[in-house]
Amino acid sequence: MDLGRLRTLREFADRGSVTAAARALHCTPSAVSQQLRALQGEVGLPLTEPAGRGLRLTDAGRALVARADEVLAALERAESELDTYRSAPRGRVRIAIFQSAGLMLLPGLLTRVAGHDGLEVDVRDVDMTPPEVPGLVADYDVVVAHRDEHAPEFDQDRLDVVPLLREPLDVALPVGHRLANRRRVELPELADERWISVDFGFPVDDVLRSLTVRTGVRPVVVQRINDFRITERLVAAGHGIALLPRYTMDTRRGSGLVGRPLAGIRAARLVEAVCRTGALQRPAVAQVIEELRAEVAQLTA
Repeated sequence: MDLGRLRTLREFADRGSVTAAARALHCTPSAVSQQLRALQGEVGLPLTEPAGRGLRLTDAGRALVARADEVLAALERAESELDTYRSAPRGRVRIAIFQSAGLMLLPGLLTRVAGHDGLEVDVRDVDMTPPEVPGLVADYDVVVAHRDEHAPEFDQDRLDVVPLLREPLDVALPVGHRLANRRRVELPELADERWISVDFGFPVDDVLRSLTVRTGVRPVVVQRINDFRITERLVAAGHGIALLPRYTMDTRRGSGLVGRPLAGIRAARLVEAVCRTGALQRPAVAQVIEELRAEVAQLTA
């Protein structure tokens, strides 16, 4: 089978549409459709079928995608074996990272990477939800992603997932709040509070909604802000309370904030490094992951 056609099939599977695959491959949608038809002719089975106004993979298509991943991963392993002849990891590693992880990890990571001659990183901050991660992995070598710890895991049949951090989510309160002096707070005590959350589908909102299911207390969300620094200022000014990640929340003297754990409830997000299968065989990617883990270890020590 033609490797170019297998790559086209994988891009279609990762991105979910012919148009998106064409953008990624820098060609026209008709060229992608032609490649998919040619591949179907090679294997003698339908690999796609109509779905609304677009296409989706058939069972045979999904099976071939899994095998295509293995073939292309084997090629990446062959390339990485050549890299091992070098004395140190070299090259550019593309990283997508969500904003609060960037605040928490990126300064230290860049310092660590600077200590490796020939190793460079190209970083983009991306406001991502868990369902968007597989598509991002198609464009980046490493995606630093987050999800509610009770949410489904990323598909490890097609992705390599490296756990980095379990970050508790604490209740952010203004310093003058009636519960600010408590060591822990009970969720029912917050039933009448005004909450500031994030957009639907983002992990912190997933945690807040899962708390609703588990406790029966439905938070009243008055604002949805994705930038935690804005949320911190709103909480400090008394416009509501929020669930915020423990290690990135600014509770220094003068910030106007205190963070308090929820009593009897495990509320946290998982931070993970996600790569395409086989990408960790590249020494440069493996080194970046190792530096991320070292930065997390220092943060949580």
